[in-house]
Amino acid sequence: MRSHLLRYADWASPVPPVAREVHSALPDSDEGRPPLLFVPGLGHGPWAFAEHWLGHAARRGFPAHAMALRERGGLRAYAHDVVQVAAGLPRQAVLIGHGAGALVVARVLARYPARAAVLVAPVLDGWAGLRAALRTNPLGTVPAAFGGALRLSRRQLFSAELPAEQADAFRGRLAPAGARTQWQVLMAGAPPRPAGPAPVLVVGSPDDRVVPRKALDRAAGRYGVAPLLFPGMGHDLMLDAGWAEPIDAILEWLGKELAPGTS
Repeated sequence: MRSHLLRYADWASPVPPVAREVHSALPDSDEGRPPLLFVPGLGHGPWAFAEHWLGHAARRGFPAHAMALRERGGLRAYAHDVVQVAAGLPRQAVLIGHGAGALVVARVLARYPARAAVLVAPVLDGWAGLRAALRTNPLGTVPAAFGGALRLSRRQLFSAELPAEQADAFRGRLAPAGARTQWQVLMAGAPPRPAGPAPVLVVGSPDDRVVPRKALDRAAGRYGVAPLLFPGMGHDLMLDAGWAEPIDAILEWLGKELAPGTS
């Protein structure tokens, strides 16, 4: 079955193949639920979801997978990789993207018939994110505007509830994003409209110091929904102290949206 639309660039300038790293957690029994495919944001990897969310989703009966984004590539290559991984799963996937990974998912929705999509702390408006980061972490942000590496602070990523030692350990696992990718995220226009009727949920925190509340509202409004908010949490909802609350809410939403007879 062809699972995505062929674009001119796909054959005129094909994306180079790469080995794709995917981490998985599977439920004890297959109840026919759609697989979840988690897409990380800049600097993060599948480990960020494997820490808590993958196993938690599997215990709730959802096959859960988290993929890595290729080291050298841009948004088109990332979208290509997500489509390829999703197409290799046994059923239509639910796509869950975090940060810039949510931007990738939003672009994928124009060519892959996802079962549903969740945009977690989505960076859909790069300039709004840059302005917010400049206010909260100017020393770590200014270099990124000139081709250097973006360095996110503990205060941007996590709430004060997460022990400093654990927060610093997570920050130590972040990889620097390429200048080309950072610039593409910054300059990305509005993502194309989804090609299908997949329901979309936008999740975030009003206290996120990377994605401001107004940006969350704009992202949710694009899909005709209101954002689901978790006050007191940082940008990395999947790693913060209250990580269970967002994933439980996401799974509850999926249970209702994907119930038989739900339009």
